[in-house]
Amino acid sequence: MTDELAVVMSHGPTDERASVGFTIVNGGLTAGMSASVFLTADAVDIARRGAVDLVHAHPMDPLKDLVADFLSRGGTLWACPPCVKARGYGEGDLIEGVEIVGASALHARIQAGAATLCF
Repeated sequence: MTDELAVVMSHGPTDERASVGFTIVNGGLTAGMSASVFLTADAVDIARRGAVDLVHAHPMDPLKDLVADFLSRGGTLWACPPCVKARGYGEGDLIEGVEIVGASALHARIQAGAATLCF
């Protein structure tokens, strides 16, 4: 049994799987789990300032609200360094609370027994 959830997201903000992933990871926080999300490939765009402001996959909450809720409740949001670089983004292009870190941070959570999901 684990109280930690690690989610890998590779789909961008306009793909409904981004909203589904954040809905589920927020549910993990509600259930008392600690949670981390690793953004890779197109999902890095979720962390770009303004990218999720108008995204709303009904009937879920707007993606902007889901991400803000995740961060405000102590979720850890990581962005893949090569994916950030490939898009020409710097730290100033990303929302507050995002950490640009390699997969080793994710691996450490998995080695510690985190349950994993991918979206």
